[in-house]
Amino acid sequence: MTHDALLDESGAAKLGAPLALLLAAQAARDPQRIALTLTDGALTRAELEQRSNQRARQLQQAGVGHDDVVILAIPNGAAYYEFVYGIWKAGATPVHVSHKLTPREFDEIVALAQPKLTLHPASPLLSPDLSAFADAPLPLSVASRWKISTSGGSTGRPKLIIDPNPALWGIEKQGHRRVPDSIIVNPGPLYHSAPFGMMIPALGEGCHVIEMGRFDAESYLAHVERHRATWAFLVPTMMARIARLPPEVLARYDISSIQTLVHMAAICPPDVKRAWLKLLPPETIWEIYGGTERIGSTIIRGDEWLEHPGSVGRPRQGVELQIFDEHGAPLPSGEVGEIYFRRPELTFEYIGADARRRGEWRSFGDMGWLDKEGYLYIADRRTDMIVTGGVNVFPAEVEAQIDALPGIHDSIVAAAPHADLGAVPYAVVQQHPDGRWTEATLLEALRERLAPHKMPRGVRFVDEPLRDESGKIRRAAWRERLAQSS
Repeated sequence: MTHDALLDESGAAKLGAPLALLLAAQAARDPQRIALTLTDGALTRAELEQRSNQRARQLQQAGVGHDDVVILAIPNGAAYYEFVYGIWKAGATPVHVSHKLTPREFDEIVALAQPKLTLHPASPLLSPDLSAFADAPLPLSVASRWKISTSGGSTGRPKLIIDPNPALWGIEKQGHRRVPDSIIVNPGPLYHSAPFGMMIPALGEGCHVIEMGRFDAESYLAHVERHRATWAFLVPTMMARIARLPPEVLARYDISSIQTLVHMAAICPPDVKRAWLKLLPPETIWEIYGGTERIGSTIIRGDEWLEHPGSVGRPRQGVELQIFDEHGAPLPSGEVGEIYFRRPELTFEYIGADARRRGEWRSFGDMGWLDKEGYLYIADRRTDMIVTGGVNVFPAEVEAQIDALPGIHDSIVAAAPHADLGAVPYAVVQQHPDGRWTEATLLEALRERLAPHKMPRGVRFVDEPLRDESGKIRRAAWRERLAQSS
């Protein structure tokens, strides 16, 4: 297949182009252009293509063949990108898994995935010396599934989310407003779904991806300025850490090169969103609400958000959205219910879990409502909802009021067992170093902000981060800890 058949005149991948061939096609455009910048060096497009070919042969020597599954549980680095494309070149499917899981969690995923090979930090295959393997192109072999993601979900039980699309270029691999030759600083671990889905395909579009190592707010700004990044992906936790830098630090860096900023993976607090709408032009900032399963999504531009503050937007093209009550009846605008999407094509398959569905409609399990113009607002996850004495309490609403108080860095509200009411809200709070809150003063401040049934029955202060690097929380784990301590 010729390179002209893979890319259009701009260098964008054509629909149906095999992922295994895209690095070679981009290298043919400009072999010496940097594809990947690392903390300890860089790889040109030609070098990344050659090393991916070598990784593919390394995998084949280890017994990996067409439609086999390979678990990739290693830190970000050159080997990660080389192996993903090497897996595709071998005709296999990558499963991106955190290398920080406990042995029990990892064993559960292995049991579900049944991999042909597992790559972990101690694997001898991670050696950078690939001189024993030829770097020439391999015969084309296209996996029937381009990736498999993992999730513990709100229950903490692991599941596999299989993308049924083959290892061919499709719209599900395109980044919003991401164009060929974009320059991108990757702030997140590739074992998370969003960074994987953003950064790995970007190389096939000829983008320059910069690995910064572990995320640090000021370091991110410095990388954007140094490399003149044009496209950005962040999660709200990262956005909050950047927005809360001292004004003199924020003023030190020029990030005006960013033409598009996409944020997702969690709901962005309004104060953080407004801060970013001052850092960049509103029309460059886009929020996407969706999930790894791709059953549906909404999108909203920054200037739209200013007219509909707190919204996550309206359904994207080809997607229908409906709010249902617990009996499956559609709800009118303004009423909270479970959010369901409908789209014609199959976008995922589960192993280890069942999908939430009502006929052709599918749900992530989130609760929300629509305004009269069809803009969606998120209330909370259904599985996180606390039923206290028969009344529903959404933790996100309580967390928003806690986080709005001065000196609060982050909070989690989860259900604690209660002999009479069944469950009550309980807050776990991380203060800034100069925070002065006590349980008594915090609860007194919240009484002016929350109805009595929404009030936390207690507060635990912690120094540890409450969220992981992608902004996710393990609320089920906190529920379990609160149950054990009650």
